[in-house]
Amino acid sequence: MRPVAEALSSRLASLYLDLMRWWIPNALTVLRLFAAPGVPVMFLYFARPAADWLALGLFVLASMTDWIDGYLARRWGQESKFGAMLDPIADKAMVVIALVVITGYSGMNPWLILPATVILFREVFVSGLREYLGDTAGLLKVTKLAKWKTTFQMLAIAVLFLGTGLGYVENTQERVLRWTSSEATVAGLVLIWIAAALTFVTGLDYFLKALPHLKGGKHD
Repeated sequence: MRPVAEALSSRLASLYLDLMRWWIPNALTVLRLFAAPGVPVMFLYFARPAADWLALGLFVLASMTDWIDGYLARRWGQESKFGAMLDPIADKAMVVIALVVITGYSGMNPWLILPATVILFREVFVSGLREYLGDTAGLLKVTKLAKWKTTFQMLAIAVLFLGTGLGYVENTQERVLRWTSSEATVAGLVLIWIAAALTFVTGLDYFLKALPHLKGGKHD
């Protein structure tokens, strides 16, 4: 009986380990998805600049999970259809919601509105393409350039949140983290324009890949 019990115990331990290896990366993705609406919630329940700092902290932590969940899934060999489906949705939710918030609280800065519009349009457009293509949507796989696009988007938004937070520091003449609000904002705008350029290029790439399936009003 003892060998049987040991074998059963070993099997259960292996199943538990496999379950945890599948669950942890996907749980991080789900947490990132639910963190997305948490960004505007900070501005509803907290006064500024506390809301800016909390939104920045939440956004940065959630953005970090984008790298962590992918790394763990690859490291543990647990890349799944569920994760592949949910990961880009969580990324888009984080970027789109945070971008809307930061655009509103930037005083509708025209230098931010244009790249933000490009990013929002592309995300909606590509999502529509994937939905229309259905079973053939696999041809629109996430590329390395698209991953860089997401990285620049998240980095730009984080720096822009930093800029709005610094703008509410009482003594604006003091340098916080060696940056002033205007310096952080300019850096964030440069990054968001780079992100918008990458967003446009990747959106065009996806469109060209999907174009053969769009001709004739139907897809294979």
